[in-house]
Amino acid sequence: MVLKTISSWIRNCGCGVVLLAATSFGWASDVHTNPLNHAPIVREAYEHFYNQDYPGAVERLERFHAAHPGDPQPTALLLEAVVFQELYRLDLLDTTFYANDGFLTGRHATAAEDPRARDRINALADEAVREADWRIGRNPNDIDALYARGWARALKCAYIAMVQRSFSAGFRLASKAKDDETRVLQLDPNYVDAKLVVGVYEYVVGALPLPFKFLIGFAGITGSKSRGMEMLNDAGQRGVMTNVESRVVIALFLRREAKYPQAIEVVRKLKGQYPHGFLFCLEEANLRKDAGEGMAAVAAYRTIVAENARRGYFPDARLELAYFGLGDALRGQRHFGEAAQAYEETAGTKNVGQELKMRSLLAGGECRDLNGERKLAVRDYQEAIDAGPSTSRADTARKRLRSPFRGM
Repeated sequence: MVLKTISSWIRNCGCGVVLLAATSFGWASDVHTNPLNHAPIVREAYEHFYNQDYPGAVERLERFHAAHPGDPQPTALLLEAVVFQELYRLDLLDTTFYANDGFLTGRHATAAEDPRARDRINALADEAVREADWRIGRNPNDIDALYARGWARALKCAYIAMVQRSFSAGFRLASKAKDDETRVLQLDPNYVDAKLVVGVYEYVVGALPLPFKFLIGFAGITGSKSRGMEMLNDAGQRGVMTNVESRVVIALFLRREAKYPQAIEVVRKLKGQYPHGFLFCLEEANLRKDAGEGMAAVAAYRTIVAENARRGYFPDARLELAYFGLGDALRGQRHFGEAAQAYEETAGTKNVGQELKMRSLLAGGECRDLNGERKLAVRDYQEAIDAGPSTSRADTARKRLRSPFRGM
C-alpha cells in the first residue's frame, strides 16, 4: 500500500482505530494491504465466510461492493464469496477429491453447473478486471488494482478448473494471475497477500506430471514446490486477507505429500479459530484417517454428525462429506458392514453431488462384497453405473459386476 494512501486513510479514520484493529487481528505493522480490507463489514463478512455461512458473507460483501462503485477490491471480495458458495454447493471443497493426481487424469461425473451462478461469477470477474484495468491504465504501478485483478483472475481460474474442468484455459488464466501478483511483490515485497497466488502457482507447476504439462501446453514452464511452500507459509503467518486461505492450501499440499502430523497441526489451529467451521472440523477428521489414526478418525466423524444435530452449531453442514469420510475410516478398520452403511448414507443424502454419489456407491459395493453381501453389492454397483454411465467409476463398477471385489 503506498504511503500516501495510508496517510489519507489514517486521517479519515483515526490512528486509534488502526492500532486497535492491528491488535485485534494480529496484523504486522510492516505488512501492507488495501485499507478497504480493514473495514469492519469486511472482517464480519469473513467471519461468516470461514464458518461456511456463505449467504451471510455474500450479503455483507454485496453491501460493501455497492458502497464502493468502480473499485476492483470490493468486487474481488464479493467474487470470492460467490465462487466458494457455489463450490461448496457442488461438494467441490472436499479435499479428498484433490489429494492425488486422479483429479487431473480420471473421467469424472460432471457437476451440475448452475448457469445463474456461472454467469454471475463471470460478470463479477470481468467487472473486477475492467475496474482494475481502468486504474492500471492511469497508473501502471497501482498495487491495489494489480492485486485485485490477479485475485479475480485466480478465483475465476479456480471455478473454471474445478467446475468446468477446463484445465488448459484455467492454467493460462492462472499464469496471468501469477504475473499480476508477482508485479505486486516486485513493487512492494510487504504486500504479503499477493504471495498466495504466486505460491500456489509455484507449487502446482512444480508438482504437475510432465505428461499433463504437455497436455495443457505448459511444457518447459517450471515451478518450485519448496519456493511455493515458503511463500504460502509467509502469507499464512502475515497475510491480512489470505492468511486463512494460505493455511488451507498448505494443509492440502502437506496432505498430498503424506506429511499428516504437520497438516493436522495447521488444521487444528484453523479449527480453534473457527470451531463452527464445518470444513475445518471435517478436514481434521480426514487427515486423521489418512494418517492411519483409524478409530480416532471414526470418532471425529461421528462427533461432526452429533454436533450437526445441535441446532445452529454448523451454519451449513454438507453431512454427506462426513458420512463418506466415516465410511473410509471404518473400511480402513475392516468394519465393512458399518462402512457400507456410511457410504450408502452418503449416496442417499439430499442434494449429494453426482461425483460423490458415484464414489460412495462404488465403495459401498466393494465393502458389501468384502462382507459377503453380494446381492447388496450388485445393487450398489448398478446404482453407481446408473448415476454416471460414461465415467471411470462406472467402468470400475461394471468390472465389479462381472467379478466380486476381493480386495487389493
